[in-house]
Amino acid sequence: MARLKITQVRSVIGTKPKHRATMQTLGLRKIRQTVFKDDLPQYRGMVHSVRHLVEVEEVE
Repeated sequence: MARLKITQVRSVIGTKPKHRATMQTLGLRKIRQTVFKDDLPQYRGMVHSVRHLVEVEEVE
């Protein structure tokens, strides 16, 4: 199964509360912090909603 490498590249200061909650759910708290998640539709949806704050790569 493929995995997603999700890296926070922008701050959540000034963003909507829903976006902040999504970033917390993904496990991202600091800029340049990286997490690895399974490539599931739930995570794809979360990443899509905060796509302006993160960079995403597929890794195996």
